[in-house]
Formats: sequence, structure tokens, C-alpha cells
Amino acid sequence: MADKTAQHIDLNSSRCTLFQDTVELIGRRWSAAILTATSEGATRYSEYLAVIPGISDRLLTQRLKELAEAGIIARVVLPTSPVQVKYELTQSGRELITAMEPLGGWGSKWL
Repeated sequence: MADKTAQHIDLNSSRCTLFQDTVELIGRRWSAAILTATSEGATRYSEYLAVIPGISDRLLTQRLKELAEAGIIARVVLPTSPVQVKYELTQSGRELITAMEPLGGWGSKWL
């Protein structure tokens, strides 16, 4: 018999959908590592490759593009010769890193 105090959860609610979309974005392979590397100072493509062992060029390029399209990181093109590209967290990205920190703490305790 179901608990009468349990409330119905609407899995199609906007809150649930937004949470699911967020978890899927940061849960993609290498996304959390890229975000962590950015928050710790990586800005150049070569720096990401150096600090994230095992990531392929193709996946790094794909994830950087996805995170930029989501507004979490900004791709900054410097008009130098040759052109340089740097990545940095946006305000949204900095807030996401802050929101992810308790998950890391939970993982340290329970995983």
C-alpha cells in the first residue's frame, strides 16, 4: 500500500526537466573535468589536454563547443598573430561550479 503522505511527483514539470537537462550536460563524459580544469586556471586548448589525461582532441573540441553553446564557458578569440583562443567560465559557469562542489563532497563521503 502506498504511503498516503507521499506526494505525486510530476516528472514533466519544468523544474524536473531543467534539473535533468543540467545533470545530463555536466554528466557527459569529460564535461566535469573540463569545468574543473577551467575553474582551476586552464584557458588554452593545450592546457586542457595536459591536465585531463585520456581526453581525445575530438571530444575536447566537442565538449568545449557544447559548454560554450550552453553559456557555461566563453570562447575568447584574441586578435594576435597567430590567432589565440582562450576559454573562461562565464558567470553562469562560476555559479555551476559552486553548485557542483557539494556533489563532490557527497562523492567523497559515499562513493
